[in-house]
Amino acid sequence: MCERGVKFIAEIGMNHNGNFGLFFELIKQASLAGADFAKFQLGWRAKPGEMNKLEQEDVATILRCCDYHSIQPLFSVFNKESFELAESFKLPAYKIASRTVKEEPELVREVINTGKTVFISLGMTDEVMPFGQSKSIFYLWCQSLYPVHPWELKQFPKNFVPGQISGLSDHSVGIELPLIAIMRGAEIIEKHFTLDKSDVTIRDHALSLTPDEFGQMVRLGTAIKKYKEIGI
Repeated sequence: MCERGVKFIAEIGMNHNGNFGLFFELIKQASLAGADFAKFQLGWRAKPGEMNKLEQEDVATILRCCDYHSIQPLFSVFNKESFELAESFKLPAYKIASRTVKEEPELVREVINTGKTVFISLGMTDEVMPFGQSKSIFYLWCQSLYPVHPWELKQFPKNFVPGQISGLSDHSVGIELPLIAIMRGAEIIEKHFTLDKSDVTIRDHALSLTPDEFGQMVRLGTAIKKYKEIGI
């Protein structure tokens, strides 16, 4: 998976609040916190006048910022148009949101057919591996509530199995659930990332981690993974 055994995805999403001038700082802080990927969304709330209307030059800016801060870019694609835009940049990996699994399965198959790495959230399906097994597909367990409270977790895996359910796309508050997932074998953790949890522009801020919290999750998660690797 990677040298430290776990990949961490900082889900920036729309936590820029439509202020694209925040791209550089968000990506910088995600990198400093230890994230492997800085993730954005293409095609969601992206109609003219909406807060996440990313044009080609905006995607180019994100990629340049990621390159500068030595972090990998990652995009969720929600429709054919956003996928075509992403493909024009020859990206090496994609994220598929739970909503897309449910509403656009043919788009998901098209993304998979590129042969690139694809991370797929399973929050809106009961199927364990809805698109089969492949070395390029990584399924992430997810509960599609924003936020999800401890008493609302349903069928949280007792074990995460690479090649089946490889990791967690987390909507809980705090870092506890990702750490439990790593203890149970998760190799991928996706967690929302913000500069200000009190921001009420969109709901995602409340369930996101600040840079300090994300960094703590990375450090503790990496240590837990090392303990597991030596059989403790």
